[in-house]
Amino acid sequence: MISVQSKILIVDDELFFRKLYRDLLLEEGYQVEMCENGDDAIAKIQQNSIDLVLTDMIMPGRNGLEVLRAARALPNPPDVILVTGHASLESAIDALKNGARDYLVKPFNPEELKHVVKASLDQRKLLTENDHLRRQIQLFQTGQSISSLIDLERLIPQSLDILLREIGSVTGCAFTLKDGATPCLAGLKNLPADFAEELVNVLLSELDVASGLCQPQANVAKKLAKLQQRRECLWMLPLSDGEVLKGGIIICDANEQPDSAPALSDLRYLCDQISLGFENACRYQDAQELMYTDDLTGLYNHRYMQVALSQEVRRSQRYGLKFSLLFLDLDHFKEINDQYGHLAGSAALQEVGRLLRGCVRDVDTLFRFGGDEFAAMLVETDGKTARIVGERIRKVIENYAFLRERGTPSYVTVTAGYATYPTDAMEKEHLLDLADRAMYLGKESRNVICGVEDLPKEEQI
Repeated sequence: MISVQSKILIVDDELFFRKLYRDLLLEEGYQVEMCENGDDAIAKIQQNSIDLVLTDMIMPGRNGLEVLRAARALPNPPDVILVTGHASLESAIDALKNGARDYLVKPFNPEELKHVVKASLDQRKLLTENDHLRRQIQLFQTGQSISSLIDLERLIPQSLDILLREIGSVTGCAFTLKDGATPCLAGLKNLPADFAEELVNVLLSELDVASGLCQPQANVAKKLAKLQQRRECLWMLPLSDGEVLKGGIIICDANEQPDSAPALSDLRYLCDQISLGFENACRYQDAQELMYTDDLTGLYNHRYMQVALSQEVRRSQRYGLKFSLLFLDLDHFKEINDQYGHLAGSAALQEVGRLLRGCVRDVDTLFRFGGDEFAAMLVETDGKTARIVGERIRKVIENYAFLRERGTPSYVTVTAGYATYPTDAMEKEHLLDLADRAMYLGKESRNVICGVEDLPKEEQI
């Protein structure tokens, strides 16, 4: 016996044969349904899950070959065994050519029928198991690949693509949370960016309490309706680092439920691997931050400045852009250390870091170069704008009372020098050297901004 779950449809216009086949197959433990013509048979196989069709070749209306063709057109077609009392070599070949599993000629031995049906279902079961095995191997490989990615810029878009494919949709988005609060799109498929941002804002509170792949709760249905979205057609996956939500993936226009329990199980396995990969990537990013971040100010350090400059040089070369490097050196800062001690000096440097963040854009990058020296990489910025930014920083620091909270208000100034790529230099090391020279030129008078154009002509080369 193959399986009590195997379902067979008997199609014959003669009641005698329908009952004969039914009784023989019921003895073997199969589920059996019957119909008397090709039209009813086609309707049944299109609406129900049938494993095997045993159909007469010649019937009123649509015949056995038409039933066979209709079955073969289905996404997961049942096997078809054709039966006839008017056999010829041509008809048998025609049936097999069109995809019939086998061919029986009336009258036949009952054991022959049982054997042909069993052999057909055995082969079907084997093919199904092989397909499932291939699917599981592919699923495992995909999961391993995604969980081993430690680059968030690659992990998130790839995860979005995988979930879209597995859920059967082409519409969705992914996001990360900047500073733990502000959503930033990190992946977008067939959605306008402004619409995706609205959708993320609606679902953010849902994602914050979700523990895995899920659908939105009823309490957001009205808000989703305003966006012409039904919660039953949305799937979402929170992306967390430990207990902290740091992003998410949203799939739109999906089926209300996966096709089967195994399909949902496969989905959840992939989501577990995506979540694992996201946590690993976050930890890797945190480790990099520690390696590239100045402990005192939270700004990037000298090591990362070398990496960032190389990246920006390549980006500028590719897109024909300019950027400027601004070096900053605090004037007479040693006096704070000498008068109030190194702890006070450290507190003042932290205040400098906060002031600098307020003077540049989010796209610019700040560094603590060492001691009381800082730097800023100003993207898509020419020399004229770099001087304006430098002057803004100079005024802010000059007018700020450091260590006010300690009851020892102190004032310092800053000297800045800048150079612009590729206007002043075509190589990273040359750019660094020119910005450094410009700053040291300014140190002769202090509390000023100097560019490469202020250097003596022979030093501008």
